[in-house]
Amino acid sequence: MAIELPPQTADGTAPSAFLDVRDLQVHFPTEDGLVKAVDGVSFTLEKGRTLGIVGESGSGKSVTSLALLGLHKGTRAILSGEIWLDGEELVALPEPAMRALRGEKVSMIFQDPLSALHPFYMVGNQIAEAYLVHHKASKKEAKDRAIDMLKRVGIPQPERRVNDYPHQFSGGMRQRAMIAMSLVCNPELLIADEPTTALDVTVQAQILDLIHDLQQEYGSAVIIITHDLGVVAQTSNDILVMYGGRCIEYGSVQDVLNHPEHPYTWGLLQSMPSLSSDVHTKLNPIKGNPPSLINLPSGCAFSPRCAFKDRVPGGRCMTERPELRPMAGNDQHIAACHLADDEKTDRVAK
Repeated sequence: MAIELPPQTADGTAPSAFLDVRDLQVHFPTEDGLVKAVDGVSFTLEKGRTLGIVGESGSGKSVTSLALLGLHKGTRAILSGEIWLDGEELVALPEPAMRALRGEKVSMIFQDPLSALHPFYMVGNQIAEAYLVHHKASKKEAKDRAIDMLKRVGIPQPERRVNDYPHQFSGGMRQRAMIAMSLVCNPELLIADEPTTALDVTVQAQILDLIHDLQQEYGSAVIIITHDLGVVAQTSNDILVMYGGRCIEYGSVQDVLNHPEHPYTWGLLQSMPSLSSDVHTKLNPIKGNPPSLINLPSGCAFSPRCAFKDRVPGGRCMTERPELRPMAGNDQHIAACHLADDEKTDRVAK
């Protein structure tokens, strides 16, 4: 009797995590040069856990999420690396097979629900359509499923609002409708791209609580993409910090927020307002601008903005790209920085 071997990755090992991303690269050829939007990102995620991906605009967060959905297929994007989802490799998967997974096994809450929802179709029909694509059901069954999902995400009077158009929903309700559409097929991986953008603080909290409650109900793995470390602290188990298309720090929420190891992460934390600080205390933003993804610095991508680069002997920050390495005494917390451990005790540049 033949024994079916588990799928093997390029390095000869079988993926053990539900989601296993290895050395993902997404490059875009342009007239000005090759845009390295994502340049060697790796991470894992298990069911029931949440990964927060943070970084400034242009750091590669959303491009990474679109790659997980296979939405770069058929474009000019150049993809390499591996994306294993529940033992199936997605980068090399043909588009028809990827389309069968998209929406059912992996789904996404897009950043702007007003543009993601079709303005000429009723909200209920759009949710029902997502259900009909993956299930042999009647239109009535699909509509009933849409009403049930609208009720689950807290839309009042779902039997009536199912026939409304997106412009008849408030911003928070449109975001809830997007969540209903994303979860209508009970996906095992849910990606939320800036799910609280342009929402007031009260609605933000409601949306985040809703995602958490639905995750507990369905046992899904969740990726939250944001620039807000406060959102990550509230929702995530692990954090991946991106800069210039690369991962520069990765670890648990407790490790990264309480013991950050990269100057960029320090800058993100220092630029956040604190309720415990004096009202007259000025925010301390990171000086400078993000790097060009066409002409990245030869060494550390953050070196032109880093106030600590002069503490590294030999000018290595400007000439040598730092590799991710485990922090002292914690193999689960990694960072890409040349700064010596004893130098990291002083985290305020003079």
